[in-house]
Amino acid sequence: MKVTFEDIKAAHKVIKETIVRTPVDHSSSCTKIAGKDIYFKLENYQRTGSFKIRGASNKIASLSEAEKKHGVIACSAGNHAQGVALSASLNKVKSVIVMPETAPLMKVQGTQSYGAEVILRGQSFDETKEYAYQLAREKSYAFVHPYEDEKVIAGQGTIGLEVFEQIEGMDTMIIPIGGGGLISGISVALKALNPKIKIIGVQAAAADSMYQLFKQKHVINVPGSLATIADGIAIKAPSEAMYQDFISKYVDDVVTVTEDEISEALVFLLERVKTVAEGSGAAALASVLSHKAKLGEKNCVLVSGGNIDLNIVSQIIQRGQIQRGRLSEMSVIVKDIPGSLSHLTKILAEHKANILEVHHDRIQTGLNLKETKIDIVIETTSHDHIKQIREALQRWGAKFV
Repeated sequence: MKVTFEDIKAAHKVIKETIVRTPVDHSSSCTKIAGKDIYFKLENYQRTGSFKIRGASNKIASLSEAEKKHGVIACSAGNHAQGVALSASLNKVKSVIVMPETAPLMKVQGTQSYGAEVILRGQSFDETKEYAYQLAREKSYAFVHPYEDEKVIAGQGTIGLEVFEQIEGMDTMIIPIGGGGLISGISVALKALNPKIKIIGVQAAAADSMYQLFKQKHVINVPGSLATIADGIAIKAPSEAMYQDFISKYVDDVVTVTEDEISEALVFLLERVKTVAEGSGAAALASVLSHKAKLGEKNCVLVSGGNIDLNIVSQIIQRGQIQRGRLSEMSVIVKDIPGSLSHLTKILAEHKANILEVHHDRIQTGLNLKETKIDIVIETTSHDHIKQIREALQRWGAKFV
């Protein structure tokens, strides 16, 4: 595959009336943490909630009239599905999206709302993909690949054109990597505009196939299921074509981030930036907050999408709050006498801890007579605050489980 700077400029002319020129926001709080200037490119403000509509729009616009008449097909469980569905509707082209049977109802309904016919097939993404290819052959649908497609890559690369104009003197851009289409398109654009700009890719440590290929120079399939909240960039087998044609040539480094680091980044975006991101959308920021990405003086962090399932938002917030010392779960064993619970809550009140939950257990296996276990969930201000509370409870005589 080959994508040139001219291809990306041409893509921008084609899709500029369809997409949103998403904003760039300078983050003073993140700049303070990183010690370098940090800007966010907010693609979570894009139509359909992610960057995917850029590549899908460019691909569908490039089809012949005969291909448009037959329609398009894609396989996806999330952002690519919605990007293809809306792009097809805007071009008055029929779209069929094959999604796994396990796809969240919210994403199925979201894709349908953009005008696509949704077919649920397969327990794994590989099964879903094979069925989509089968339908493409049988019905003569044009297949819209999420990343291994020159038109799609060029469309994603239009982000590079925008940020180069929006951030004068930018020297580093941090971008999440899934299949590789996003980072490939952006890096082609930015390296053409200024070869000195550094490109850093970020993967979830639980789905780090491209990281392994970048570092080890050979394909390593991620074993088992991909258990990560950054599901938008969870690719089991890396694309050797994307690596050989783009990532090995244009990307300067690839790093990984843990689930806790992604959670912390999501909470940071909610609390400090007042914006909602999905797990994959927060991965680039996670690499900055964890000091894993080697930064320049003026850095752009791509927030690639904001389509997060509301059912897990509270879990992610809770996980992030625990990591930051803003929430603590404690289990203590105390004497089972009148006033014990009152004394415990008094200590918490003296230390300005807000009690969210209390559970009192006298019959748990392992407790001695006249002992009781109390489980508490409290709001705190920092890890130091938690340490002070634990020490105060221990001085009183509480034993931590």
